[in-house]
Amino acid sequence: MSEINDPADPSGIEEMLADLALQLERAKSLTTETIAREIVRIGFRCQRCGDCCRGEENSVALFPFEIRAIMVAAGGEGWLDVAEPPLEGEWDSEGNFHTLEWRLRKEGRDCKYYSKEGCRIYGARPLICKTYPFYLEEGRLRWSECRGLGGEIGPKEAQKIAELLKKRQIVEIREAIDLVRKYEDFERGDPSFHGKCVVHDSEGEHKIEWSEISGALGRRFQQFQK
Repeated sequence: MSEINDPADPSGIEEMLADLALQLERAKSLTTETIAREIVRIGFRCQRCGDCCRGEENSVALFPFEIRAIMVAAGGEGWLDVAEPPLEGEWDSEGNFHTLEWRLRKEGRDCKYYSKEGCRIYGARPLICKTYPFYLEEGRLRWSECRGLGGEIGPKEAQKIAELLKKRQIVEIREAIDLVRKYEDFERGDPSFHGKCVVHDSEGEHKIEWSEISGALGRRFQQFQK
């Protein structure tokens, strides 16, 4: 979820929740068999090239339950070892930086869990990774650029991806509903290095000291301090 429109307007929030509830019912009614047939028609076979794990523009959104699963799979890593706040956000009147949801942590240009041997958290990778390059947009199958498109895929594997796509769509909508319900608006203000980073997600607010944040957002803050 990238933004909440007019968060101070109660009627706007109610309209947003009503729209999300409608989207959720539509997502629940999706027929995975239809999606699977479309995947077979398009074709896909992973080339294990790692392109989806690398690059400056690569950004994987993930939810709290996914972060916890990766923390376990990674051998007990901490929350901020796994995830980082996104770069987009707004400042409040007390100098805090507010942003929505989380991104899988990167080291340089690449996902920190990528290696030449493959994904080091493969079993616990986020739903976005499990369904790449496919995604659903208003119930319709869409796909991102990928070397594996057009490859041969069997009905069983296509059905598995289709079921994951439906699950992902439902999860994304439910997470958005919880985020909107728990979101507390704030008075906008100017940037300051005296505040904190506040991440809003489906569990509420997470307040983080700037000293705990590394990655692109941490570097941006360090530049601001200078």
